[in-house]
Amino acid sequence: MSHAWMLVPAKTTPPLDPDFCPPVLAHRTYLQAVKESGAATPLRIALERADGSISQFDTIVFSEDHPQAEANNFYAERLIKFLLWQCGGYRVYVGGPPSLGAHIQACYHSDGMRKFDYHFMGESVYEQSFSVVPCTPEETPAANESSMPLGRHLEGCRVGFDLGASDRKVSAVIDGEPVYSEEVEWAPGKNSDPAYHYNEVMTAIKTAAAKMPRLDAVGGSAAGVYVNNRAMVASLFRAVPKESFADVHDMFTRIGKELNTPLVIVNDGEVTALAGSMSLEDNGVLGIALGSSEAGGYVNLDGNITGWLNELAFCPVDYNPASPVDEWSGDYGIGALYFSQQCVFRLAPKAGITLPQDATPAEKLRLVQEKLESGDDGARKIWETMGVYMGYTLAHYADFYDVRHVLILGRCTSGSGGDIILEGANTILRDEFPELAASIRVQLPDEKSRRVGQSIAAASLPRL
Repeated sequence: MSHAWMLVPAKTTPPLDPDFCPPVLAHRTYLQAVKESGAATPLRIALERADGSISQFDTIVFSEDHPQAEANNFYAERLIKFLLWQCGGYRVYVGGPPSLGAHIQACYHSDGMRKFDYHFMGESVYEQSFSVVPCTPEETPAANESSMPLGRHLEGCRVGFDLGASDRKVSAVIDGEPVYSEEVEWAPGKNSDPAYHYNEVMTAIKTAAAKMPRLDAVGGSAAGVYVNNRAMVASLFRAVPKESFADVHDMFTRIGKELNTPLVIVNDGEVTALAGSMSLEDNGVLGIALGSSEAGGYVNLDGNITGWLNELAFCPVDYNPASPVDEWSGDYGIGALYFSQQCVFRLAPKAGITLPQDATPAEKLRLVQEKLESGDDGARKIWETMGVYMGYTLAHYADFYDVRHVLILGRCTSGSGGDIILEGANTILRDEFPELAASIRVQLPDEKSRRVGQSIAAASLPRL
């Protein structure tokens, strides 16, 4: 491996993962070597989205004739992978050495190493053919970012729902005050019939609406990519066959029409960040939900959401080449396997915990959380490991986001698990990234809003 020298092990070793290689350390090691080589050349990456908005990222790489230039390929591929899932895009401009542009083009090809990303970003999200454009830094298009306000509408009788992979939450909210909330277990990932999904969502909305004198608006959050209230692609609906997906694609607009009420649904990560911004009464909030997968959302320093995807579940967080591979995307070391119940299940055997094969994901997580609360040392090591992951990863995220607050929530943070993750993350930041520890506040919401705050914030999405 021509890039092995840049894979620096974590100074603080995660108890159950001694081979963890944080990207933030790899990037710092690589960039330091580039600067000291005297052979640095600019790399400018631009990502274009269907609405014409463009995100841009500037960095440096070795010039093509440098002996370590081969490490450029690894650095740029992992960096572009991150930017692609942070910002989104169907066209990527690689403004740098020609050999590097050719390498990225080969990776992000219909049958290349990143063919999942090629098809997902092109066909599924932006409905355009995906392409990589090698060019010079000067030829990359200029940044053209847009942002818009989201939610914060509290007046009236509203229902907010949050659809997770193992449970669905719903709240009835009157003038910003929740009057009813419930969580119901369900299994969307195993149900291929669109009618199942429709009936579950409609049941949730009607159950909450019945607790109020009338229904003025409905807001929802769910994992996946939603454009104009249409599901473009979502892990919740993975079991729905392609020929039936049109019924899911338009399901939420249909529900809004049938209820004769404004309905808005957005990615659950955006609602996480919105919930944080509303409760903190501040902006620059990165929300990270540790549920069935990892959901991310971002409210910028102006209090708006961007046109970015913020799908942190697919962003690399471990550069160890032997790290676990995600069965959906085919990539290794990505967030979904480190900040979710998938991580708990992956680490459980290493902690000496055997999980029943026939249990649902919700039941498995509850079992491990019960062990944690009863003082089981192996269970505690699982959450301590996630805390170390979180500390190094937040330092990595800070290279891509302007952040004042990080809010960590979701089912995996319930009970004492959230405090263990928080303590671990803050320790890493304080000891190894003191400049970030001084400028970023990492926190958990209180237990109630940790569980249902998402659906309350979702209720504020529609404007009356």
